[in-house]
Amino acid sequence: METSGGGSSVEESCIFKADTWCSQFRNWSNPWMARYIYALIFLIANLLAWAVRDYGRGALTEMERLKGCHGARDCLGAEGVLRVSLGCFIFYFTMFLSTTGTSKMRGRRSNWHSGWWSAKIILWIAFTIIPFVLPSTVIRLYGDIAHFGAGVFLLIQLVSVISFITWLNDCCQSDKRADRCQIHIMLLATMAYVICLVGIISMYIWYVPQPTCFLNIFFITWTLVLLQLMTSVSLHPKVNAGILTPGLMGLYIVFICWCAIRSERGGGKCVRNEETSTKTDWLTIISFIVAVLAMVIATFSTGIDSKCFQLRKDDKQDEEDDVPYGYGFFHLVFATGAMYFAMLLIGWNTHHHPIRKWTIDVGWTSTWVKIVNEWLAVCVYLWMVVAPVIWKNRQSIVGAV
Repeated sequence: METSGGGSSVEESCIFKADTWCSQFRNWSNPWMARYIYALIFLIANLLAWAVRDYGRGALTEMERLKGCHGARDCLGAEGVLRVSLGCFIFYFTMFLSTTGTSKMRGRRSNWHSGWWSAKIILWIAFTIIPFVLPSTVIRLYGDIAHFGAGVFLLIQLVSVISFITWLNDCCQSDKRADRCQIHIMLLATMAYVICLVGIISMYIWYVPQPTCFLNIFFITWTLVLLQLMTSVSLHPKVNAGILTPGLMGLYIVFICWCAIRSERGGGKCVRNEETSTKTDWLTIISFIVAVLAMVIATFSTGIDSKCFQLRKDDKQDEEDDVPYGYGFFHLVFATGAMYFAMLLIGWNTHHHPIRKWTIDVGWTSTWVKIVNEWLAVCVYLWMVVAPVIWKNRQSIVGAV
C-alpha cells in the first residue's frame, strides 16, 4: 500500500538510482531492470525465429497438422520467421500503446511497464502462437509492411548513432573539457582515420581480386569519397565541426560498406580465396552469433535514447520521479526491431526461397539496403552539421531586413 502523495515514489526512485546493477535485478518493479528483461525477450524471439527457419522442419513436425500451414510449408522457413516476428511485433506494439506518454514513475502505466512480468510473459507467448494459426495471406501482408518498418528502424538507429557522435564531440569541445580533451580528441580522430584507411585498403585487397569486380570497386571508392566529403565539410571554417565527428562517422560508413559487400550472394570471383563449399564453417557461425547480439544491443541502446528525437529541447531539470527513458519510444523501437530482424533472417525476401543455415542478412537486397543506409547516413550527418549554419545565416538576413 502506497503512502501519501508522491513522496514515497520519489524515495523509491532515489533508492532505484542508488542501487547497484546487480541489486536492480532483485527488485521486480524497476524500470532500469525492466530494460534488460525486454531485451532478453527480444533475444529469445530472435533465436526462436532462427530456429524455426533453420531447424523447424526437423523439430516442429506438428506444424503439418495446422490447416493454415499447408504441410508446414507456410509455417517454417522464411514465412515461419515472419510469423515469429509478427508475434514479437504485436507484443511490443501493445506495450507501446499502453505505455506511451508516461512521464512519472508513479502510476499504473509505469507499474505495468516495470512489473507484471508473469502476465506479460503469458501475453508474449500467446502473441507468438497466434500468428501460426493465421492464413498465409495475412503473413505475406505483414511481410510487405515489415519492409517499411525495418526501414524506420534503420532510420531511428541512424539518427541515434549520429546524435551520439555529435554529442561526444560537443562534450569534448566544451569549455570545461576543451584543454584536457584536446590531445585525446586528436589521438582518437587519428586512430579513427587510420582504421578507416586500413579498412578501405583491406576491402580493395579482399573484395577486388580482379578488375572485373566493378560493383565492389564502386562501393569502396564511393565510401572513400564520402569520407573525404564529410571531412572537408566538417573542417570548413563556417561549420567547424572538428576532426573527431567525421572520423567516427567514417568508421561507421566503412563498417556498413564492409557489411554490404559481405552480404553479396554468390560473391565467388569477387572474394579472394572464397570457397564454393556449402558447408557451414566456424567463421559463419561466429559471424551469425555476433550479428544477432549486435542487433539486440543496437535495438536496446537505441530504445533508451529517446531524448535525441525530441523536436523541442526542454531546458528544465528532470525531477526525481520522472521516468528515466521514454517507455513508449522504447517499445516502438523494439516493435520496429522485430520487423528488422525478420528482414535480416530472410534476406529481405518474403517469398519462399532456399536459405543457407547460420546465415543472416545475405542477398543482393540486403546489400543495397546497407549501401543506401550508408549514403543516407552521410546525408543526415551533413545536414546536422550544416543546418545550424544555414539557419544562422537565414536569421541574420531576416534580422537585417
